[in-house]
Amino acid sequence: MMQRIVDNAIAITKESVKTVTYESLSNIVRLINSISAILLAILPGKASILEGLHGWELRPTFRGPRLPRWMGSGVSSFNQLIHELSVDSDASSVEYSSGDEDDGYSSPASPGSQSSRVSWASSVNEYDNHRTLIGYMLLWILFPFRFLLGLPFWLYRLIFSRGNRSQHAQCPSPVRSPRKLPSLREHFVHRATDRRRGVIEDIHLATEIVIEAVFDAVHKTAHFLLSPSEAFRILSGLIFPQGNSNVHVHEHAENVPTAVLGDHEPAPTERKTPFHPLNTDARTCQDVITEFGYPYEAIHVVTEDGYILLLERIPRRDSRKAVYLQHGVLDSSMGWVSNGVVGSPAFAAFDQGYDVFLGNFRGLVSREHVDRNISSREYWRYSINEHGTKDIPAMLEKIHEVKTSELKLRYPDYDEDNSDEVPYNVCAICHSLGGAGILMYVITRRLEQKPHRLSRLILLSPAGFHEDSNLAFTVVEHIFLGLAPILVKIVPAFYIPTRFFRMLLNKLARDFHNYPAVGGLVQTLMSYVVGGDSSNWIGVLGLPHYNMNDMPGVSFFVALHMAQMKRTGKFRMFDYGNPDANFEVYGSPEPVDLGECFDLIDIPVDLVAGRKDKVIRPAMVRKYYNLMTEAGVEASYNEYDYAHLDFTFSHREELLAYVLTRLQLVKSTPKQRLDSVVERSKEDLDVQSD
Repeated sequence: MMQRIVDNAIAITKESVKTVTYESLSNIVRLINSISAILLAILPGKASILEGLHGWELRPTFRGPRLPRWMGSGVSSFNQLIHELSVDSDASSVEYSSGDEDDGYSSPASPGSQSSRVSWASSVNEYDNHRTLIGYMLLWILFPFRFLLGLPFWLYRLIFSRGNRSQHAQCPSPVRSPRKLPSLREHFVHRATDRRRGVIEDIHLATEIVIEAVFDAVHKTAHFLLSPSEAFRILSGLIFPQGNSNVHVHEHAENVPTAVLGDHEPAPTERKTPFHPLNTDARTCQDVITEFGYPYEAIHVVTEDGYILLLERIPRRDSRKAVYLQHGVLDSSMGWVSNGVVGSPAFAAFDQGYDVFLGNFRGLVSREHVDRNISSREYWRYSINEHGTKDIPAMLEKIHEVKTSELKLRYPDYDEDNSDEVPYNVCAICHSLGGAGILMYVITRRLEQKPHRLSRLILLSPAGFHEDSNLAFTVVEHIFLGLAPILVKIVPAFYIPTRFFRMLLNKLARDFHNYPAVGGLVQTLMSYVVGGDSSNWIGVLGLPHYNMNDMPGVSFFVALHMAQMKRTGKFRMFDYGNPDANFEVYGSPEPVDLGECFDLIDIPVDLVAGRKDKVIRPAMVRKYYNLMTEAGVEASYNEYDYAHLDFTFSHREELLAYVLTRLQLVKSTPKQRLDSVVERSKEDLDVQSD
């Protein structure tokens, strides 16, 4: 009777503590969200800043993917599946529609969110991994009590088995009901559920486990005090263990012949996705590409100064059309595939028959270099010069090497040494800093009288001219130029140096999505820093390449180089600070003014600007266009109602259609035209023979 009364009292107390703790945490979160909402309401200019988000943070919506116009032909089988799902019954479509079908915009999704519901097993395994890690931590913390109290069996089940129970409760099979079909389509919808947990969710989970462990210890202690005989038996068992009998039983059990059903059948294999128990979705570009069913190839490129770059590829080895995509600052190849199978430029180009190459600039926290002992200060000692004269040449030369070797196998008569033209065309699509780097590459290669091997440039909001900017950028410019000798010794680069804070940033990105007012406030403050640009900065923080293992950074000299361009109003190479140093590098006391060398550009250039882009304003892109047309370059100019990150991070069908249309303007090489004539001749002969 006493034992039952004590058990009831402990159970009631435990539930009361849980309730008070949960409600306290929830009220604190509500308070933070409410204060954020109040601040968001009184901040000036928030409407224009959040305009690019179309209210997603404040009103989540789901939308089924529509087949874009540019995918009318040459669609992959996977995209065909998406199309078939998108033209399902009207009733099911309405259920997941936001009611705004013609706004032309869908909020972008991170790769982790797009496939989270497709792979229930991976999601549950990640949940179990989180619990397993916390469980091991608690086992070590409670290690001294194990000999006195014994860890209860139900706590093991709580820590290690709860995810499996929730799997059956929350993840029913989609085959049971035909109404589950829209939910399958929903994974490819932007802003689907995410795999990662935020900081607040971690606190709730840790609090639950700690309360359960503490009250179980209290329950065991009370039980032993009320049952002295049982406590004495357990203590005597610990002091005088029955080891021999256990060993004897174990040895005897090993001699018993056993048979297992299906013993000779191959064991099922489970696809492993790189998750860390403490981290969020840490997948790579390779994981995103292969999960959507596309081929993948990784090519490691070494620059002449020893940096190891990752050139990623969605290969079409027999294609004579290649496209090279280069990201901007604080980005990676993930930006070209982060919008899913329907809205990403890389997948769109591959579906149209292009061999796709995704470039990655130097500048990762992992410091990939041939010298594994290179210091942080030496690794980050580079400017935009090195992007344009070291990184891009190394990657494009590797593309040339790969394509020529592959096409030689198909066309043995091709002689590279005696041929004036390569057997393929490669176009470059570059965003922001990538645009400045590719222009620097083309001009410097022409000055060095070396082939640049490019057929066309498509530049999305290219960097280079920055004098028309806001007050925030002007202040940063003066700080960099005035304090450069001091800052360069203190801050070699801008990145998050420790794994813990990188993990915290990624988890907070999840919380910003869960709590709309907090996310809106952070979005607004971030937008102020970049001059009111309405890009979805919070969404970008949730991309998998911002994880605890690695992330892109910005060298101090890259930022200083941009400040120099802004101060002079010229697109020129890095100024080393004194005429002697400049003369040693450039052969003149002043850096090379690339804007005066636009007449060397011998290929068409398509310039695209965003009317809502406050980072690189349309006036700066028009300056590119005016200088190029004056220099006789075949240039075109176009504007869209985009912010700076919308060019890569958002699903913009009109932009994809425009880019693919410009790619198709590239004329075929004589070798390609000869191949087409041969193919038509073969077809005519086949028709005549029939």
